[in-house]
Amino acid sequence: MAASFFGSAVEAVEATTIVLAVGITRGWRSALAGVLAAAAAVAAIVAVAGTAIASVPIDRLQLFVGSLLLLFGIRWLRKAILRSAGIIPLHDEAAEFEKTAASLGGVRAPRRWDGVGIAAAFKAVLLEGIEVVIIVIGLGAAGHTLVPASEGAIAACLLVALAALLLHRPLARVPENTLKFAVGAIMAAFGMFWFGEGVGIRWPYADAAILGLMALLFSVGSLAVELAKVRQ
Repeated sequence: MAASFFGSAVEAVEATTIVLAVGITRGWRSALAGVLAAAAAVAAIVAVAGTAIASVPIDRLQLFVGSLLLLFGIRWLRKAILRSAGIIPLHDEAAEFEKTAASLGGVRAPRRWDGVGIAAAFKAVLLEGIEVVIIVIGLGAAGHTLVPASEGAIAACLLVALAALLLHRPLARVPENTLKFAVGAIMAAFGMFWFGEGVGIRWPYADAAILGLMALLFSVGSLAVELAKVRQ
């Protein structure tokens, strides 16, 4: 649940930043229309994916989900390491907000349906929503924990939406790189564990081995940050 919550929170913050920019510059009616359309599309994807997952043998599911989580987690962990080392710039939600607002015209549109605004909000929510679905399925399917993974994702999305509603600005103070570092290591650890289960590895101490893999990835990631700083 925790891994799903924090991973989904990152995606929700990115989508919310763009939706806020669309609402302010193109009108809230268009922004809401794009969000609702994307939510319906994501719900349809979840319905189809849920049916497909139920028919997959557990060993193949573990192999597939393990590979998916490992690749997904390593990608996040790599970017977080490079950002922590200063090799690539930190992701700035405030700058992303300004950039999106400027590309959409920079001024509030009249109160009418706006195709550009609807498309921008739809694209943002759909893409980030699909990533949330991948996180939930990856963390929950192979371990038969879809319910807590789903609850974590829903809670994260609702919390971010509430914060955006109250603050009415991009959530720039959310430590996104820290979250991506932690969640990347956690997802990669789950990925290694389920991939190993899928190919027949019997891990020592059963599920508790995941904690050891997490600690290993955190340590290696932290060491990689320091090495990257030295080599700059």
